[in-house]
Amino acid sequence: MIHRIGDKNSILNKFIYEMRDVDIQREPMRFRRNMERVGEVLAYELSQKLKYVIEKIETPLGEKEMHILHEEPIIASILRAGLPLHQGVLNYFDQAESAFISAYRKHKNNEEYDILIEYLASPNIDKRDLILCDPMLATGRSMVNAYKALLLYGKPRMVHIVSAIASEEALAYVKKNMPANTEIWVAAVDSEITAQSYIVPGLGDAGDLAFGEKI
Repeated sequence: MIHRIGDKNSILNKFIYEMRDVDIQREPMRFRRNMERVGEVLAYELSQKLKYVIEKIETPLGEKEMHILHEEPIIASILRAGLPLHQGVLNYFDQAESAFISAYRKHKNNEEYDILIEYLASPNIDKRDLILCDPMLATGRSMVNAYKALLLYGKPRMVHIVSAIASEEALAYVKKNMPANTEIWVAAVDSEITAQSYIVPGLGDAGDLAFGEKI
């Protein structure tokens, strides 16, 4: 299932607007904070699909039964661009464990490349809810490769993919190559990608905008 949260009118669209704006996005701290806020909104939305239990709590004036999250999810992000989005999700699931994946493009030529996983650190994800964070879902290949690498640590009960902007091509690829227990939560969807796999109109390189250009 694909949840296009930005299709509805909400404050979420302001955050995406500011991240896209060629002038506003030049402020790295503001860009990071907007990406973090996107993560917070998407975390809230997907939280409604998690498992809850009823617990009785004591207040200063009595007792109350409430629905409480049964178990915190595992939050996994692709470095380095995924860090602000990861923090936003972590702000809401503040007791969650985290996993980190270092993936990079090994170019064959100007247009063709392989996605290689260089580093992976993760807790046990077996039978857990797994949230995979990647701000820009351009082709979907990095996301699928990251998921396959994480299977070394178990098979999750449910997979939630969180992304600020995705291309139509990436959504189709992920839907085809991820297991049936996967749901995608995306703030905005764009129709095109370039030959170098950048989303159009997109917003540029999320990692560079957040942390500075790389050599």
